Amino acid sequence: MTSGVTNEPVILDAMELTSDPDLEARFAPSAHQILSDLVSGGAALGWVEPPSPDEVAELLGHVVSAVQAGDAALRVAYLDRRLVGLGYWLRYARPTHRPHADLEKIAVAAAAHGHGVGRALTAALIADAREAGIEVLTLDARGDNTNALHLYRSSGFTEYGRLPGFVAVGEHRYDKVLYMLDFRQQD
Repeated sequence: MTSGVTNEPVILDAMELTSDPDLEARFAPSAHQILSDLVSGGAALGWVEPPSPDEVAELLGHVVSAVQAGDAALRVAYLDRRLVGLGYWLRYARPTHRPHADLEKIAVAAAAHGHGVGRALTAALIADAREAGIEVLTLDARGDNTNALHLYRSSGFTEYGRLPGFVAVGEHRYDKVLYMLDFRQQD
């Protein structure tokens, strides 16, 4: 990774991340800060309250183990050696669903919104899924997350379902929107 100042995000995979001891050491605390700040601001990332550092470290450990087993992809985004985003997909565990994976999380620091980080992470994770032989890549998003929904549609995902009022955040209810990208139809 170059140390020069750039406006373009540098996207690394898990192997590139773990090969740089400095970046690897700062990864979990930096990821925690991003996720915690986003959830505090009301972001739709699956938590109602900001996750603890231990919870994030455990999640990231699980994802990295799955990457090492060939059952996941992790991508991270840096601007000037500062973590500004992360995303991952995990292969489904159920034997009959093993050809498929779920894009579980894309998170971009608020300060990096509008710099193409989410789009770059999504594109890299889609390419990783295709390369891994994933047949269908799925994801779900909260219905009021219009920016994410637009990103996914513009990246080739199609909506295949909606669960009205399924996501509960306090007294508020939101639709859970289900998307898929079927590589079998593209190959």
